[in-house]
Amino acid sequence: MHKFLRRLLSVSPTRIVALGFLAIILIGTALLALPFATRAEGSCGFVPALFTATSATCVTGLVVADTWTMWTAFGQVVIILLIQTGGLGFMTVFAVFSFLLHRRIGLKERLVMVQSFNLNDISGVVRLVRHVLFGTLAIEGAGAAVLTVCFARRFGFWGGLARGVFHSISAFCNAGFDLMGKASPGSSLALYAADPVVNIVIILLIVLGGLGFFVWEDLASARSWKRLGVHSRIVLTMTAALLLGGWALYAAFEWTNPATIGGMSTGGKLLASLFQSATTRTAGFATIPQENLTGAGKLVTLILMFIGGSPGSTAGGVKTVTIAVTLVSLHGVLRGKEDVNLFGRRISAAQVRDCTALVSMVALLDVLGTLLLIAFDGAPVSAAAFEVVSALGTVGLSMSLTPTLGTASLLLLTALMYVGRVGIMTIGLATMITSRRSGKLRYTEQRIMIG
Repeated sequence: MHKFLRRLLSVSPTRIVALGFLAIILIGTALLALPFATRAEGSCGFVPALFTATSATCVTGLVVADTWTMWTAFGQVVIILLIQTGGLGFMTVFAVFSFLLHRRIGLKERLVMVQSFNLNDISGVVRLVRHVLFGTLAIEGAGAAVLTVCFARRFGFWGGLARGVFHSISAFCNAGFDLMGKASPGSSLALYAADPVVNIVIILLIVLGGLGFFVWEDLASARSWKRLGVHSRIVLTMTAALLLGGWALYAAFEWTNPATIGGMSTGGKLLASLFQSATTRTAGFATIPQENLTGAGKLVTLILMFIGGSPGSTAGGVKTVTIAVTLVSLHGVLRGKEDVNLFGRRISAAQVRDCTALVSMVALLDVLGTLLLIAFDGAPVSAAAFEVVSALGTVGLSMSLTPTLGTASLLLLTALMYVGRVGIMTIGLATMITSRRSGKLRYTEQRIMIG
């Protein structure tokens, strides 16, 4: 065992992150493929087990069938453990055992943690992981307690407790899996569309999980806006802007749509619009049917799913900071400015280049994935794009297309979920043999026509 750990730690941190998630997915696949994991007779098969294990580990929420209807209590426990492990990162779970055994965490392990949390340096990473664990336990525990009370009215105490814990973890980890199938299969949280307590608690869990663990640490130590770091200011500003902006847009576009919120009271419309704005930031729960959104509502959903949450969080997408830097860079180009400045600080040219590259790569994968999904199953363009962006952004919202897809399309979405969670940059770095460096040979510069 010790020899295996030494060999594992000799691998680069980026590769450990990529391979670690893959190992968890394969273990989850094996467990979900067991006959007693599913309610049907015999095993569910390799592809459904792989798809579900990937969706859970990559905290996405896309499913081939309703979670409560398809999986037994054992299968549901496996799924929620995969969600918790995938949401916090497998190195965080590894750190738990190190803390319990009073084992010192070595330099290489700290480097892997830095990579897992998308941090810039190794300083204080163990303290951060410890705070993440305690903070997660406190937040998920509080959420579970409130949700248990709400759910117990319909499902009884034990049913309410199970669903309270399950949905609290699923919401905080931005996973989107639900257990409401006993009352209404495939409905997600539509049964509670008018319940303000359930909606607000789930929204808070989603937002807190999507802020990023570094922001938690910064908020706890700074305690004032002026003392916050630039990263935290960008995250909080973008989060508020996207949440409020999405709320206003959904209310405007869906207000009179009878298939979504048109038949609700004014308070219900505002509540459902706010929930939709929050859940598209890669949570994946739904209180209204996504296939019934107006064309404008679907476009807003695609944009918010593409952006996602913040770096170092349980959320997916290209991330809020990436979009902020890209937009400010674009604004600078239009005004003839070379520097990208945010909150009185200049962002390095290398980071601006990385942000632009990440946005471009994700957009390219979204287009390619949509084309393949249409080719494999003849899916409508809007539904195919919705499912692909949801998978790559690890969102989990669906236009009810996934359960109808064939094996090739399911494997495509599985790959997209993995790439979306582990990160395109991480996978790129993990597969590079040489490190990034300037070549010794540089060609003569040549200006070309652009635009």
